[in-house]
Amino acid sequence: MRGLLCSPLLMLLLFLQPWETQLQFAGPRCRTGPLDLVFVIDSSRSVRPFEFETMRQFLVGLLRGLDVGPNATRVGVIQYSSQVQSVFPLGAFSRREDMERAIRALVPLAQGTMTGLAIQYAMNVAFSVAEGARPPEARVPRVAVIVTDGRPQDRVAEVAAQARARGIEIYAVGVQRADVGSLRAMASPPLDEHVFLVESFDLIQEFGLQFQGRLCGKDLCAEGGHGCQHQCVSTPGTFHCACNPGYQLAADNKSCLVVDHCSFGNHSCQHECVSTFGGPQCYCREGHDLLPDGRSCQARDLCNGVDHGCEFQCVSEGLSYRCLCPEGQQLQADGKSCNRCREGHVDLVLLVDGSKSVRPQNFELVKRFVNQIVDFLDVSPEGTRVGLVQFSSRVRTEFPLGRYGTAAEVKQAVLAVEYMERGTMTGLALRHMVEHSFSEAQGARPRALNVPRVGLVFTDGRSQDDISVWAARAKEEGIVMYAVGVGKAVEEELRQIASEPAELHVSYSPDFGTMTHLLDNLRGSICPEEGISAGTELQSPCECENLVEFQGRTLGALEKLTQNLAQLTARLENLENQLATQK
Repeated sequence: MRGLLCSPLLMLLLFLQPWETQLQFAGPRCRTGPLDLVFVIDSSRSVRPFEFETMRQFLVGLLRGLDVGPNATRVGVIQYSSQVQSVFPLGAFSRREDMERAIRALVPLAQGTMTGLAIQYAMNVAFSVAEGARPPEARVPRVAVIVTDGRPQDRVAEVAAQARARGIEIYAVGVQRADVGSLRAMASPPLDEHVFLVESFDLIQEFGLQFQGRLCGKDLCAEGGHGCQHQCVSTPGTFHCACNPGYQLAADNKSCLVVDHCSFGNHSCQHECVSTFGGPQCYCREGHDLLPDGRSCQARDLCNGVDHGCEFQCVSEGLSYRCLCPEGQQLQADGKSCNRCREGHVDLVLLVDGSKSVRPQNFELVKRFVNQIVDFLDVSPEGTRVGLVQFSSRVRTEFPLGRYGTAAEVKQAVLAVEYMERGTMTGLALRHMVEHSFSEAQGARPRALNVPRVGLVFTDGRSQDDISVWAARAKEEGIVMYAVGVGKAVEEELRQIASEPAELHVSYSPDFGTMTHLLDNLRGSICPEEGISAGTELQSPCECENLVEFQGRTLGALEKLTQNLAQLTARLENLENQLATQK
């Protein structure tokens, strides 16, 4: 079943020329071969006079497109309401002019709607040999076209089934208020080719166009008049309109509209959606980049895309960026460097995961990351000393704390480190660090000097041995522990390794390519604490340097005063002894 609408062009033609000429095709009339065709017309009181007139003109126009004759198409017309009336039987006329004259003289009955009675009359009388139908043995197709605008007041399903069983092909045409269920009960299968529903009698010519196409087997698209804006698709006896890619069929089933994919509400674009012929396209607002999923947007991180030169931290702000310094330090006039403490002393040991899960290309990224840490340290024998340990299934000291005295030497040594591969024995690496890396033999400064000891563990996965004992032991030894995890690193292990609070000592990156943002979390070791030990509040040497120097000088002066006092006391005792002897 389909709804058929009239195009603007067809409506215009209705006003420009007589209606019945609309169904006439260019060229010769349709030659279908022998056919017995009976029109069953509803003329009940619900059909208004002007509507009946439209249906009358429809019949006349349809006749003019048929090859009418005794050996071709024979046409009969009956009308019905509460009774059935034969307008003219199949054998009455052989000329089209006579048929048109009878149709124009037709007067509507204007009573009820006994559609079942009309079907029974067509089956028993209109298609009888006595009325002009050719005998069954002649195998001439029998076609009934029922046109109605309402609900039948009697039963139609049973009598329609009997008519179809006798070889009568039934087309059911409903107009306006017609009952769809009744139309389907009357029509022959397939229903989508035999049931038609139009919105008004003014549009019934659409059925005539398709019906004539079915009878004649014509390409209705080639005949023109289809009204399709883009494409006309012809099927046996009918047609439908289609649109070019990127368009959709409008409500009139003929015009085409650009498909607004964005209006469907399922485009999932985070910022903006733009409809294209290929579908919805997502775009991001200025200062943002489209992510690989094609929908999400991410603020453009200029800090990762340019050589910002910020000494401490770079912060992206839309289309620009700015440099920040750690708390207690001020940004210098160049807008990049900080007045950081250059007098800080720290012994820093880096434990780098060299297991096979890291992979060679990522291990190179790790080495570059280590050198970026070295860049913000004041490396010198008196300042910060750096040692590097690599671990996998075993542990190897790449260089101890006391080997290199400049940042350039440390960075060159880091680049020369060779990837170990194999397993991940993080617990073994922690033990090596506690027992060896911070020993004076390896270059660590004596505890009496109160130089802070910092351990930084870099790993990308779960340890294959226990870490709890030596992680706790490291902190008991006064080593401030930082844990940096990448990829499949286990958060629970990172927190177990790191000093408290974990939020300040644990850093994580989902992949090796985005590790650089972790540097900001590690710069707090530039000005380390004095006298680090478990449970001791951390203080910056930048703030206590003068106090330490003053304390040292004071203690030295006091020691000299004590020595002088001892000498004076000895002299007094000597004088007292001399006086006692003289007495």
